Amino acid sequence: MSDLNKLTIAKARDLLRAGEVTSVELTEACLAAINEGRALNAFVHDTPELALDRAGAADARIQSGDAPAMCGIPIGIKDLFCTEGVASQAASRILEGFKPEYESQVSAQLRDAGAVMLGKLNMDEFAMGSSNETSVYGNVVNPWKVDDRQLTPGGSSGGSAAAVAADLCLAATGTDTGGSIRQPAAFTGTVGIKPTYGRCSRWGIVAFASSLDQAGPMTKTVRDAAIMLEAMCGHDPKDSTSADLPVPDFESMLTGDIRGQKIGIPREYRMDGMPDEIDALWAKGAEMLRDAGAEIVDISLPHTQYALPAYYVIAPAEASSNLARYDGVRYGHRAKLEAGDGITQMYEKTRAEGFGAEVQRRVMIGTYVLSAGFYDAYYNRARKVRTLIKRDFEEAFARGIDCILTPATPSAAFGLGEMAEADPVQMYLNDVFTVTVNLAGLPGIALPAGLDAKGLPLGLQLIGRPWEEGALLRTAHVLEDASGFVSKPEKWW
Repeated sequence: MSDLNKLTIAKARDLLRAGEVTSVELTEACLAAINEGRALNAFVHDTPELALDRAGAADARIQSGDAPAMCGIPIGIKDLFCTEGVASQAASRILEGFKPEYESQVSAQLRDAGAVMLGKLNMDEFAMGSSNETSVYGNVVNPWKVDDRQLTPGGSSGGSAAAVAADLCLAATGTDTGGSIRQPAAFTGTVGIKPTYGRCSRWGIVAFASSLDQAGPMTKTVRDAAIMLEAMCGHDPKDSTSADLPVPDFESMLTGDIRGQKIGIPREYRMDGMPDEIDALWAKGAEMLRDAGAEIVDISLPHTQYALPAYYVIAPAEASSNLARYDGVRYGHRAKLEAGDGITQMYEKTRAEGFGAEVQRRVMIGTYVLSAGFYDAYYNRARKVRTLIKRDFEEAFARGIDCILTPATPSAAFGLGEMAEADPVQMYLNDVFTVTVNLAGLPGIALPAGLDAKGLPLGLQLIGRPWEEGALLRTAHVLEDASGFVSKPEKWW
């Protein structure tokens, strides 16, 4: 068989179990695709020998009949996940040379399920960005292209999104703090789900904002997302925020039946200046769900307008605390000192050299809002707004709403360099539809549902009740079938 790297997880699993392909063959096809796709700059630390070793072990496991669904599936791991003995830099110079002696819980669960790690994927530095242009490795390029103009794959999980869209791997891990799985999924025509906060362990994931960060899968289809998510979830006593709840068989919940479901359409998401194409796609998505038997209900989430300001107080505040541990003393980059320099100079020079401009900007904002004179005016007020946003969703669900349908992003993918050097606030506005989900701790999924006038993918977002990822995936699966999106980027790399 040719083009094995283009398979979905579900199809590859079935072929592996039928003995028609081997994991080694799948892995070799993906490694070849990675080498061909260097222009995308998606993979930054390759692990071909480790991948082939794990593929061989997976083949033996499949032959013995002990094969979970992810066994033998070649995947990429975002550079934010610590991987034992493999460089884990969070795309930052300050973690240069860092090779953990431990494995993150999520990547360990995937490894134990037999998944094959092909290597580490590019991202925005410390997951701070919406365009994958803040990485120490350089920017990722979206495999979708218009008029020879290079586009962003979104961020921060841009490497994961680009690698899946370009068939460099069958799936990838991502993390989502304010939309970092869902926005890049929408920009690349892939599927990305952020589960309920606490569904996946955060242990071993380099922290950005601890009360918002959550791992999730980035895949080619909703079914693949269901398969991979199950392997990533589970209680972890090493993470105090990890939920001690059973993990459902998410794939079995893709019944295709959403008759009687109530789908909420929040009026506050109709932003001024929103492109007609986004609005039309949103209306089309609602129509498709109505045709499948769901009831479409207009709802109000009145505190939505305060979500972005609250997020950009809370997230930098937590980042400034989390990133204080990087000082050049025990690991990572350390600046060269001059005669007479002391510990203070070492901290200052190391952090000035090790952190990029966007990370420095957010650390400074976070330190400012946590300072004695501004703590109540900014940080405490943002926390109160967060509570109100969460209450908005709770009231909607209490009125019988099962899922909420919104656009995933306010536009299709934009050109590299178009926003990074301009007003940072314009870049932050890319998260306008996604940050509420993180602030409320809810599950959200982005999936492709159409193309814009230039032929670029546009995504829709579904927001679900807490801990009901199965129902969310079922609705997303129906929407995926109805939209019939099968477009792929034309290969240029």
